[in-house]
Amino acid sequence: MVNISATASRKLELKDRIIVALDVDSASEAEGIVRELRGAVGGFKIGLQLFTSEGPRFVGKIAESGNRVFLDLKFHDIPNTVAKASVEAAKLGVWMFNVHASGGRETMVRVRDEVDEFCKQAGLDRPLIIGVTVLTSSDVLTLKEVGVDRGVEEQVVALARLTAECALDGVVASPNEVKAVRAAVENEGFLTVTPGIRPVSATLDDQKRVTTFGQAMANGSDFVVIGRPITKAADRQKAVEDILRESAE
Repeated sequence: MVNISATASRKLELKDRIIVALDVDSASEAEGIVRELRGAVGGFKIGLQLFTSEGPRFVGKIAESGNRVFLDLKFHDIPNTVAKASVEAAKLGVWMFNVHASGGRETMVRVRDEVDEFCKQAGLDRPLIIGVTVLTSSDVLTLKEVGVDRGVEEQVVALARLTAECALDGVVASPNEVKAVRAAVENEGFLTVTPGIRPVSATLDDQKRVTTFGQAMANGSDFVVIGRPITKAADRQKAVEDILRESAE
């Protein structure tokens, strides 16, 4: 599977820029969503809930079936541990995975170098490696609680610059900060992956910095992650179609 840079992603059909979050607790439910939406969206995100429930073999199974898998475990530990875990993610055949950019330069450089070396030796395409900036559940008060005095956008931009300096492929950032990331990072191939996407009619659930799919695309997002508005819909394919139609209005 060939990786996709930001410049290439902008040539994809809009449906292929949607990553559906498999935030469920069983393989059977996740596989049902994948079967229903295969070909209707660009990929599937496996996060902590499903990974903890079903483990790495399930991740490999979904990837081996030809699906793009975004492994969203947000690795954050000492550099050696994160680098070794990242190599294990690459072994699973995932398309993309992420690490916390707040882990710092040493962590991100070691991840890049060790995954590059493993994939070169194994003859595999290297997964996209994405830095997590500020979670969409966080706001300025959250940052202050953990000792960060910057505003949200300032912190996102600082971490995006650091991620780019470490030659990772892009960042996870809310749609509200995508324009600022684009302005701060000169590399046109630098990806922005955007969670917190909701249809116009949807509630915010547990996320604070959210917007619609159309607004995220207009702001410059390359890929968006959408969960409950699609996975909890009675007709998931129609939910995807409705989101795409909203973006064109």
